[in-house]
Amino acid sequence: MKLRRALLLALICLSSAALGAQQPPALQAPQEPDRWEPAIHKFEEQDKLAPPPTRGIVFIGASSIVRWNLAESFPDMKDAINRGFGGSEMADSAKYAGRVVVPYAPRMVVLYPGENDIARGTTPETVGAGFIKFYQTVHSALPGTRIIAIGLKPTPVRWHLNDKFLEANALIRTYCQSHSNCVYLDVSRDMLGTDGKPKPELFVSDGQHMTPEGYKIWTRLVRPLLK
Repeated sequence: MKLRRALLLALICLSSAALGAQQPPALQAPQEPDRWEPAIHKFEEQDKLAPPPTRGIVFIGASSIVRWNLAESFPDMKDAINRGFGGSEMADSAKYAGRVVVPYAPRMVVLYPGENDIARGTTPETVGAGFIKFYQTVHSALPGTRIIAIGLKPTPVRWHLNDKFLEANALIRTYCQSHSNCVYLDVSRDMLGTDGKPKPELFVSDGQHMTPEGYKIWTRLVRPLLK
């Protein structure tokens, strides 16, 4: 019996030592820089077959833009172009702005940046720097184009990250306030309930993407800025 207890104690000690020697989980590896190249190439091929209008309105960003039915939300704006792509990040919008924004010479750009970035562990400062790069890329070629940056929305599944969302929003808002043709749009107040948390009816079951009711709010807030 004593021998069995001694062996058991030894095994416990060895296991504890092994656990203690384990390294903490590594940060998520950087995204593959060219992972969106097929999506961008597809846009370019579509444009060759059916060139979109110039001097229109380009919507760019991740899935919140991809899922936005612009024809339904803005039936009177036939020159609205959706160039959202997948789970892209602010850095991706900045990287490809020269290919999916500048060629259309839009009079306005609606951008939704940064939510996926922060969810992946990117800092608000990096999101802010990405926005500056996006702004500079567009405005160096098209100084008269108006950029409307939609602030990161309060999201149920990412509510624990909301403080970081607000930090990124503050950086983008501050930059827009000191630069021409740059407008920051806060959507959070209209998406929060009386309890101060995201209204559940504005989100589908994944707690991240919006329902038609969520898009109605965005449309109502964005529309006056497009005139």
